[in-house]
Amino acid sequence: MTTPARPVPTSRRGPSKRPVTPHQLRALQLAANGSTQAAIASQLGIDDKSVGKLMTEIFRKLDARNVAHAVLLACRAGLLDGRPLLRHGDHAGYEAHRKRRIPYCEPCREGEKAYRDELKAKRNPEKAPESP
Repeated sequence: MTTPARPVPTSRRGPSKRPVTPHQLRALQLAANGSTQAAIASQLGIDDKSVGKLMTEIFRKLDARNVAHAVLLACRAGLLDGRPLLRHGDHAGYEAHRKRRIPYCEPCREGEKAYRDELKAKRNPEKAPESP
């Protein structure tokens, strides 16, 4: 009879009791979106080696084996929502803001207003403002 396999510890010190910091969470979000360590370093304004240390600390806090595992655990813990970071131009406009329950950016708000004005003009052509 063989003994059951034991999980291999991910760290000599074990998982950390401290929560993931906002700085670490931002690095994990960037990694989840496919950014390289160099890109993460550039966006966070730190050295490439510091990103490696930062990720190692995240792995230890989440008890993860790699970036993919850390992202999965962070999503399960509610730290990440599984959606990519939102930058203007990367989303479907006004509707994306509404669905994600985030504040509307000015270009989306203006675009939605123009769209609704256009729909009103099509429905009521006699009330449409004259174009110069």
